[in-house]
Amino acid sequence: MATLELNADNFQQTINQHANVIIDFWAPWCAPCRAFAPTFEAASEKRADVVFAKVNTEEQQEIAAAFSIRSIPTLMIFRDQIIIYSEAGSLPAGAFDQLIEQAMALDMDTVRAEIAGQAGTA
Repeated sequence: MATLELNADNFQQTINQHANVIIDFWAPWCAPCRAFAPTFEAASEKRADVVFAKVNTEEQQEIAAAFSIRSIPTLMIFRDQIIIYSEAGSLPAGAFDQLIEQAMALDMDTVRAEIAGQAGTA
């Protein structure tokens, strides 16, 4: 599956309509972003159960600001509209594949219970 370019018009709809979304926040001038792009594309070809999307932080500054993106590349993983991973920096292919496997293996009922528990203690 090809990566999807996210913008203000399709960002929320993409997150809401797909259970698994991995977003690469990047910019064209960023050398580490350009170096990570083939790894991101290759992973998208292996996982039909995940939407792989990119946010160009130069063109979509509102989205980047909404998620407090300060360094790029930043990877963010959503499952069931919940951010389960957000980290700046690129990953080698093997580590990225392992991250995806771990993210997809998470028990989302447990994650929701943990979030509810944190909300109750706040």
